[in-house]
Amino acid sequence: MDPVVVTFVILGLAVVAFVSGRIPIAVVAIGVALALWATGVLTLEQSLAGFGDPTVLFIASLFVVSEGLDATGVTARLGRLVVARGGASRNRVLLLVMALVALLTALISVNGAVAALLPMAVVVAVRIGLPPSQLLLPLAFSAHAGSLLALTGTPVNVIVSEFAAEEAGGPFGYFEFALVGAPLVVGTLLLAMLLGKRMLPARSADTVPRDLTDHARTLLADYSGLAEADGGGRAVLIDAENGVAEVMVPPRSELVGMRVFPGMATPSGKLVILALARNGRELTGPDADVEVGDVLLLQGTWDDLEANTGGDEVRVVDAPSAVRGQAAPIGTRGVAAIVVLAAMVVLLATGLVPAVVAGLLAAGAMILTRVVSIGRAYRAISWTTVILVAGMIPLSTAFTTTGAAEIVGNALVAAAGPGGPLVVLLAVCVLVVVLGQLISNMATALIVAPIALSAAAELGVSGRPFLMALTVVAAAAFLTPIATPVNLMVMGPGGYRFGDYARFGWPFTLLFLAVAVLLVPLIWPF
Repeated sequence: MDPVVVTFVILGLAVVAFVSGRIPIAVVAIGVALALWATGVLTLEQSLAGFGDPTVLFIASLFVVSEGLDATGVTARLGRLVVARGGASRNRVLLLVMALVALLTALISVNGAVAALLPMAVVVAVRIGLPPSQLLLPLAFSAHAGSLLALTGTPVNVIVSEFAAEEAGGPFGYFEFALVGAPLVVGTLLLAMLLGKRMLPARSADTVPRDLTDHARTLLADYSGLAEADGGGRAVLIDAENGVAEVMVPPRSELVGMRVFPGMATPSGKLVILALARNGRELTGPDADVEVGDVLLLQGTWDDLEANTGGDEVRVVDAPSAVRGQAAPIGTRGVAAIVVLAAMVVLLATGLVPAVVAGLLAAGAMILTRVVSIGRAYRAISWTTVILVAGMIPLSTAFTTTGAAEIVGNALVAAAGPGGPLVVLLAVCVLVVVLGQLISNMATALIVAPIALSAAAELGVSGRPFLMALTVVAAAAFLTPIATPVNLMVMGPGGYRFGDYARFGWPFTLLFLAVAVLLVPLIWPF
């Protein structure tokens, strides 16, 4: 069978699998790579080349850097500043939250920024009497806009920059994306403030994230023995390096029947038991035998708390990572994380080393400075994202090597070419917007980039405006909750329904289309 036909068949099957949601995304991506080899479209080396691609390694390293900022409480501290400065004004809180997530996204990726600020945003909304649904979609949409402020904002930027380096005269600069990203952030902020109150539902979720900013004070009130042991309430339970965790003893735990007392080390030797409560009442005797349902208050380093409370022996009441993020000061590790981030940005902005080298150096520095443990670094990487990009890169290669991209590009030019490059650019952007609501924007970029470059070559114009416009509209994932992980992330806490996204998202989609088609060619001429 003709390799071009096979390539289109594999693409069609992949899109159907992505849209159906019945098969895990990573499995679909690997299936695409293997199908291209099995049908003879690509060699085995070409089919698996994505797993060693520098783009994939760079994307993985950014997850580790993002985790360093989150784990040390840097992002949560910024969120607390919003609480302090936002007051009770809806518009002021909305502006501060959206501006903060946009700036964070530029440095640590869309998913990392929203995940770090989501609990704080819900707490802020509840505090000022604002339904979370009025704040969380603007939070997600401003993150999409902020992803276009710098190279590190989203994997799509990295992917498109690599295409530009290979096919369009050189990579895009680290802050070059901001030439369109800054107007988009401003436009997104204005639209959300003008339209949000009327077009967003006034709806709350059934569950709201706990506000843990005063967690130490809460524990001192619940466990009176702690305050008495330290002179009437001056106990320091939480600092940058050490913390506490409440855990419940489940049935069949090895702790059941163990005699414990305050100050005793746990069986691991890593944590100390500060107090024991049963049926909501603190046991103040010298010792007690642990029963099912008892709650133990444990103290230790944050790393030890996380490592020793995640098994089957206990059930954590509030995750140590959540308590650390909201209640602990930044400390020396937080400062180290900020320094590492700043150094990475300098390396990327100046181009002193390739992007993948800067990312790997930063990830390694996070581990060597003990900002992130090696285990946490592995867990921080979104392996679904990594495998998706690695598995879809061969499909992009197949589109180029078989001539499939050239066929589609020529068809676009034949249909829209009489209107000039601007009309062809619009057609490419509409294609990206439609695909981007149904499948991952990373997969969309890898599929459409070769088509866009072929269309530009057929027209005899530069491919750079096509690639940058593609990047802009790939970020316009506003119309469905399945368009990006961030959209799904806010769906539950915001109490959103499927239709809420399209109803609120269409003005933002038009804004991003207008910037892609009208502004991009002025900055990167044809």
